[in-house]
Formats: sequence, structure tokens, C-alpha cells
Amino acid sequence: MIICTNKMDYSLRTQCQRVQKQVMVNGEKDRASLLYMKAMVSRGSVDAVSQQMASHPQYLESFLRTQHYILHMDGPLPLPYRHYIAIMAAARHHCSYLVALHSAQFLRVGGDAQWLQGLEAVPPRLRHLNHINKVLAHQPWLTACSHIQTLLKTGEQCWSLAELVQAVVLLAHCHALCSFVFGCGTDTEAVPIPKTPNGTPPPSYCPSDAANGNTPNLSASEHFTRRRSLDSSCDMVGLKERIHRSQEEKEKREERLLLVHTLQQTDTDEEEEVLYCADSSRFISDPDFYYQEIARREDDHFQVFRVQDYSWEDHGFSLVNRLYSDIGHLLDDRFRSVAGLPSVHSPDLKRAIWNYIHCVLGIRYDDYDYGEVNQLLERDLKLYIKAVACFPDVTRTPVYPLPWTPLKPSERIHVNLLIMEARLQAELLYALRAITQYMIA
Repeated sequence: MIICTNKMDYSLRTQCQRVQKQVMVNGEKDRASLLYMKAMVSRGSVDAVSQQMASHPQYLESFLRTQHYILHMDGPLPLPYRHYIAIMAAARHHCSYLVALHSAQFLRVGGDAQWLQGLEAVPPRLRHLNHINKVLAHQPWLTACSHIQTLLKTGEQCWSLAELVQAVVLLAHCHALCSFVFGCGTDTEAVPIPKTPNGTPPPSYCPSDAANGNTPNLSASEHFTRRRSLDSSCDMVGLKERIHRSQEEKEKREERLLLVHTLQQTDTDEEEEVLYCADSSRFISDPDFYYQEIARREDDHFQVFRVQDYSWEDHGFSLVNRLYSDIGHLLDDRFRSVAGLPSVHSPDLKRAIWNYIHCVLGIRYDDYDYGEVNQLLERDLKLYIKAVACFPDVTRTPVYPLPWTPLKPSERIHVNLLIMEARLQAELLYALRAITQYMIA
């Protein structure tokens, strides 16, 4: 027990107790502030992604810890390689925000400015990542043991197994982060929508949508356009209000990005030029490669990825943790954090979102009743989830499904966090399964 010897001691103790009580009351808010300060110390600013995630400080802490470990802590890849791999990953989705951010960081850690001219300017071993980068980004079910073998046995330019695992984790992390960036409207710069060779937008139909009445010939952008048309014919006043609200949100996002870009200005003119003028097209090849509908389950040439045969908990976690020390624990904490966030969404709804994303990426759970997906997820919500998860750059000006209009911004962000983490785990499962097959071959 503390004995107060004078009024000053008593006053000091009372003040400390008052502060302690305030900290307990505003614990989550204080934690978010602390994370902001840590982010500013480590990067010199608070990036727009952290601003969005700050409404869920418990998850933000897990996310920042993982990202910091991948990009800055001990690992087999040199720091310039890490940021360049992040650039390559973000470029697959034309995410100008992440391309610019990692271009600036690439220069800060001593990267060769010539590499920012494009893939032709980098060492061959980095260019060799291009194929697995595009496959994981758009059609992860095509990831094969042969891709791993090619990277590990390409003469003097070969990768070590430890290097490749870190590279794969980086690719999957940045691909999934692109989904979050576009889903939350962080990337407001207009970018071209990927086209097929015949000039049509990418498809948005998958076999699992048939029961819900989705049309196979319409893209995600066409679905949104169609929905707007239907809404206008039914409720023109409501449509005008949504357009006005959408414009206001866009202006707010632009103001926020202007502030963030101002915070992130670097000391050199060269880095400022990279930050504002990053061109993602120079970091990709085969731009016509994009998300395609997975073959129907009855087709013989397509094998469904069954979680019962290869799961994160039983296989992926132990493998990645063994080859890239401690990353398994950090990733697992992210998956658990997003699933455990307090939300108005029921556990069944969150599970339906997670399993639906895995479904459109070819992963199935034998013990899950997929009828719940159609029962719990309305058609507009499914279209939004699939667009953000599979071809996020199409959603650079997101139109939130009408049933979600009453939700708070933090609740919408929670949905985007679920999409990001489900996609991240799906890519990791495909990549780690291919690595496992290579190791036992």
C-alpha cells in the first residue's frame, strides 16, 4: 500500500489513477494511437492503409507486425529485392498506390533506380518470378510443382528454397493487400480495366453462382452497371442520392490521399517523382492474363483443392514456419484476428464470406454446406466480394451493395479485411502445396 506523505503525493497518485482509468476506458483508441506512432517512426508517416485499418486496432497490430517482419526483419532476401517483389505483385492489379509506395521504399533501402525502368532492367532471377507472380495473382489453382522446380533449378540464377518461400509470402501478401486497397477506395487513380484478347471485360461468373441466378456472360463492371440501371428505373431519387453520396466519398478519399502523399514526400526529387508517377505497366508482362472462371466441377481436367487434403492448420502453417522462421505464427495470428473481430456480422455470415472466396478460387470444404452461401449472401454482395477478391482493379470506384448501406465504415472495412485474409490464405495454400509436392517428389 502506498502511503501519501503530503498533499503533493496524494495529488500525484490521484492524477495517475485518473490517467490509468482513462487509458482503460479508451484502451482501443490508445492502442490505435500507439500503432500510428509506431508506423510513423518506422516509415516516417502513417500510410492510407493503416488509416483504414485503424478502426480495428487489434487486427491492425497483427497486420503491421507481419508486414514489418516480411519487409524489414531478418530473412534470406535483401531489402531491395523485397520491395521490388512487392512492386511486381501490386503491378499485376494496376495498384498505383502500392507501386508508388514500394518504389519510394525501394530507393530508400538502396535499390538501383535503374530497376524502376521495368522488368527488363532487373536481374534475371527476379524476372523469373514473373510467371508465378501472375499465376498466384489471377489463377492460383494453376500453381504447379513444375513452377517451383524451374525457380529452384535455373542455373546460376536459381532461388534457394528459403528465398522462394519469402518471395511467395510477399507476393501473396501484396496481392491480397491490393484487394483491400481497391475495396476501401484507397487507390483513386484511374487505371485501365483488364481486357480479354477480343476486347471484352473479365468475366464474373462461377459455377457456384448458378443457384443464385448469376448470369455467366456479364462481367463484374457490367453487373454493377446493370444494377444501377435497375435501381434507376425503380427509384430515381434513391439513385441520385447514392451518386451524390458516392461523389462526396470520392472527394473525401482524394483529400485523404493528398494528405497521405504529402506526409510521404521524401527528401529527394527522384523519390518524389517515383511516388507521384509510378507506372505499373512497366513491371508486368502478359497483361492479358487475368482471372478466369474455374472449370466446372464435372470437368475431368480440373481437380478441386480440398482443404481436407491440404489445410493451413495441418500442413501450410508448419511448412512455412519451418522454411521461413516465425512467419507462420504471424500469419496465423492475422487469420485468427480477423475472424475474432467484434462485428454486427454473425459468425455464420463471416464463415460464408470466407468460404465463398475460397470457392471462387477453387478451394472447397467437404464439411461445409454451400447452400448457406446463397442463404446468407445476397447476390449484390456476392458480386462485390468476388470482384474485390478476384479482379480488384475493376472496383477502383467501389459501389457498395445496397443491403450494406446502413453499416458503419468500420463494418465495411471488416468485410474487406475478411476478403483480404481469405484471399491471402488461398494463395498461400496453392503455393505451399506446390512446394510440398516438389520436396517429396
